[in-house]
Order: sequence, then structure tokens, then C-alpha cells
Amino acid sequence: MALETLAPETRNLIDGKLVPASNGNTFENVNPATEEVIGTVADGTKDDMLAGVAAARRAFDESDWSTDAAFRAKCIQQLYEGMLAEKEQLRAIVVAEAGASVSLTGFMHVDNPIEMMKYWADLAASYEYETRMSDIEFTGAMHGRILRREAVGVVGAITPWNVPLYLNIAKIGPALAAGCTIVLKPAPDTPWSATHLGKIIAERTDIPPGVINIVASADHLTGEILSSDPRIDLVTFTGSTATGRRIMECAAPTLKKVFLELGGKSANILLDDADIAKIVPSGAMTCVHGGQGCAITTRMLLPRSRYDEGVALLKTAFESWNYGDPTEPQNLQGPQVSKRQQERVLEYIEKGKQEGAKLLVGGGKPDRKGWFVEPTLFVDVDPKSTIAQEEIFGPVLCVIPFDDDDDAVRIANDSMYGLSGAVHSASLDRALSVARRVRTGTISVNGHMWFHADTPFGGYKQSGVGRENGVMGFEEYLETKIIAVPPQG
Repeated sequence: MALETLAPETRNLIDGKLVPASNGNTFENVNPATEEVIGTVADGTKDDMLAGVAAARRAFDESDWSTDAAFRAKCIQQLYEGMLAEKEQLRAIVVAEAGASVSLTGFMHVDNPIEMMKYWADLAASYEYETRMSDIEFTGAMHGRILRREAVGVVGAITPWNVPLYLNIAKIGPALAAGCTIVLKPAPDTPWSATHLGKIIAERTDIPPGVINIVASADHLTGEILSSDPRIDLVTFTGSTATGRRIMECAAPTLKKVFLELGGKSANILLDDADIAKIVPSGAMTCVHGGQGCAITTRMLLPRSRYDEGVALLKTAFESWNYGDPTEPQNLQGPQVSKRQQERVLEYIEKGKQEGAKLLVGGGKPDRKGWFVEPTLFVDVDPKSTIAQEEIFGPVLCVIPFDDDDDAVRIANDSMYGLSGAVHSASLDRALSVARRVRTGTISVNGHMWFHADTPFGGYKQSGVGRENGVMGFEEYLETKIIAVPPQG
């Protein structure tokens, strides 16, 4: 499939201007499917990040951005329209730097997140920022109360590389809509998915200088400024649980609000009355986008009574799974985002073999250019083993047998994570009974989809703090104020 010629913005957006790094340095952007350098991007410095923080603080404190909801809605609508106009350029960027299958860009990588920006424009205008509460009696007199929601302030947003455009928008959209100002630090593996948004903001919207600042940097520690700087009121991060812990640690001295969407090790439970022949082959979808998704169901739980049947079907599905060049629509699995990530996945595969899991399909590095890992199927996996407990973030499915519904719930919940999952059964009531006992933030029953702009997304346990998307996600960026006033009437 032909993609638009790459013409990304490579400068950072600071205080309304597209600028190179303050020291003039750049870093390389590499296509993970070819291992070729596709361009460079400004390598933001500590001074650049501090300049972005200062601009965002000034824009929040000294402008009416936080109080003019109609103007915010207009600006976000302009951003939506600008992204629509640049959609094919954004598609080419995501395929080139993230290794995303072009087929997937029609959903979560490009088209869907653009439409989500329209949702935030509408919510900015329609949300009730003030509501009247019922009057109360206190010391013999009546008193009224107003519940008011106000922007939390300056937001530091740190985003990963796996679904870069979507995750950048998932931070930018609600923060802008709520009236916050922002400093965004994108992952160095996928910088253009952020810097090109900066170009659209600067050239196609009336968003005032300083309201949003985008600082790409090859140094991960540059983003740590956003967790520790006292001028930042909220830090939001999507990524690994280990990094999330570090962000909470850095944010603790200033007691800033922390909103984290972290890892997952989600279980796909097939009960013994499920249509195994129909459902099991979809287990190969674990390999979509190289398995680089926090909510992917990377553990499949099969009933012992139908285990051999399920394993045979999975073997066929994995052996016939298409992967390779992400510009070819039939390949839903592209490369891992980097050589480092490829090596990490291969190390987990070796660990699985060492701990006694049976490697049935794949497990290696194909003899081709690009940071690919073969679609990998492990069966007879110990629920306590490393590959069943830790997030691999690769095209690896772990198959675990269970005895009955209670055993399936126990295994699914035996994890430090609680992000997502799935349950399949011929009986909706039975599936719902299991789904209600699995401790995750989202769960699919019989293949139905929960993902939407208005769906709050997040996890239990060490899968995060707070929720993204929907009204609940919007309200993460708001503070609550109660104003005591005379009673009504």
C-alpha cells in the first residue's frame, strides 16, 4: 500500500514556536522494519524542557485559557480539523517510526484517535463546570453550596512508543478540554508522532503560545523534570509499571497529582462450553503490532477437558499467522520498535524455555531485516512462571490449563496487574459471573468490544492509577471546589 511521502515536522514546539534544540543537537529516527535511519528530530535539552514548563505555567496563570471553555472547544475543533487534513501524513509517520501495520492505522493508530479529538472538543463545550447542590441546615440556618470543577493546572505528559499518536492525543485532548496547559515528552523511539502534532497546532489552530509545549529528547531523564518540577500540578504517564513507580517517587516531594496507565498481563478465559473451534484461533491476535499493547490478552486459559483440542487449533493459527512488512495490509504484525525491545522479548522466550514451558511455535528471530520476533506460542505454562507473570510486550502467547470456573478466576487474578481480559461462554450469565470476579479495569465478554472515546480505561492493582478517556478521564484533569453561598429561594 502506497503511503504519503514522509515530510514530518522535526522541531519542538515551545511557547508557540517551532524551534530546534537549544544546543542545535538532533537524534536519529529509525524505521524498525528496515533498521534504516529515516530522519532526525530536535534533541531537546534540560533547558528546553524547563522553557516549556515556564511557558505552560505562564499560559495557565496569566491567560483565560482555563476559564474560557467556548474558546477551548473552538481551538480543539481546529486541531481536529488540522489532523484530518494531515491524516495521511500522520499515517505515514506512524507506520514508518512505530512499525505499525498500515491496516491497524484505520483503527487505533490514526483514524480513531483523530475522531477522539472531536469528542474532546464537544466535551469541553458541554461539560457542566458548576452545579448547584442541595441546601443544608447548619447551626439553625440554611446554607447553599456550589460544586465547581476547575482545571488542575499545568500537566506534564510522558508517552510511550507503542501506539504513539493515540497516546499523545489521549493526554492532549482531555487536558486541553479541561483548561490545563501541557508539556508533552514523547518517547524517543517515535518522536514525529508528537512533533508533527506541534506543527499542526502552531500552523492550524488558535491555541495560544505556551498552552501546549512538545519537547522530544533522546534522553529519557529529560522527562523526569516533569515529575519533579514544582510548577507542574499533575503528571500523567503511560508505560511500564517500573517507570510508573519512579514517577510516583519523583512526584512525592511536591505531592503533585499522578495519573498512570501502566502494564498488563491480561487473561483470555475460555470456559468449557465455549465454541473452542471458533474462538481459539483468534488467540494469534496476541501478535498484533508485535504484541506491543498493554491490554492485549497474553495469557489464554483453556479448560483441561478441552485443552488438547484448543492447543491443536492454536498451533495451526500461529503457524499460519502473517507477519512482516507493515506497509503490506495483510501483515497485522510488524517489528518490535527497537533492537533493544527485540532482545528483551527474545530473553523472555529463553526464560520460558528454561522454566519448563513447552515452546510449540516460533520463539526465534527471523532471518530478515528489521527487529522482528517470530509469532511465539508457549503451552503447558506454569501460572507462577516468569512468562506468565511479567509483561513481555512481544508476540508471545502463554497457554495455561484450568479445572473449573473458580480455578480460572484464581489464575486470572494471580497477577500484580489488573488491566484487561476476556471471557467466553455459551451462557452469558456464566460469562458475566466470571467477568465480575476478575479484577481488571476492562473485560470483554464473548468478543464484544469496550474501547471507545467515552469509555474510562485503566487498571486495578499495579496496572495504574486513575482512568483515561470518557468523562472520568476528563475529570482526572479537574480539581473540585465547593463554594458556600446563600440558600436557594
